[in-house]
Amino acid sequence: MPSDRLNVLFVCSRNQWRSPTAERVWRRHPTLNVRSGGTSPNARHTVSADDIRWADVIVVMEHKHKSRLTAEFTGLLANKPVHVLDIPDEYKYMDPELVELLEQSVSGILNIE
Repeated sequence: MPSDRLNVLFVCSRNQWRSPTAERVWRRHPTLNVRSGGTSPNARHTVSADDIRWADVIVVMEHKHKSRLTAEFTGLLANKPVHVLDIPDEYKYMDPELVELLEQSVSGILNIE
């Protein structure tokens, strides 16, 4: 059964602060399904091929995350948009400034409110 929701995967390094914050901020949005993962082998949840296949859109925090995903999942990323937010690793989980950055940037990228 096809879903009318957009599957969005948020990615940072260790899936500890930035991507879980993005997942929490956006998880109740009525038009989105969200997940988060990390590019590091030490991540709380390391991004898998299943995550990439599931995602309609991938949102990464830094260019290095896009590079790592591209290196590992080249074929799976074909025709799949990957957006870089340029949010540095200087925020804790649910930091109010991080939440505001995520609300503004993601809503602009996905054209939602």
